[in-house]
Amino acid sequence: MNCSYCVGQTDPGPNPYVINIEQTAIQNPNFRTAVWTGCHLQMTVMCIPPCGEIGLEIHPDTDQLIRVEQGTAVVKIGECKNQPDFQQNICKEDAVFIPAGTWHNIVNIGRNTLKVSSVYAPPNHRRGTVHLTKADAEREE
Repeated sequence: MNCSYCVGQTDPGPNPYVINIEQTAIQNPNFRTAVWTGCHLQMTVMCIPPCGEIGLEIHPDTDQLIRVEQGTAVVKIGECKNQPDFQQNICKEDAVFIPAGTWHNIVNIGRNTLKVSSVYAPPNHRRGTVHLTKADAEREE
């Protein structure tokens, strides 16, 4: 079993795997990197620059958990695309649970990069996904 993760390593899912999630997220320079993809669950890490955002999105059939590993942000969640029902500041060690079919966005409101880990159930991205930038992610999706 592999006990560490190097940025750029291929997604080892669905094999058993152990990593330090916080360290992996902090070391990740990419907008999005798929760390592990199984049949029913996926973990990614993300790097959002100051004033940047994940972008407004919805996953019709996928629940999501996003955890802040470094930085501060505001999370906006709602059933209507342009009017969030819920908005709250979040920081290191906070986790946000996002039900399937809910519009959401996370905006970096800090002066430093925002580093997050994200769990999708079921997986939302192809195994081994690496998006160097948000523009790369938007082109692919």
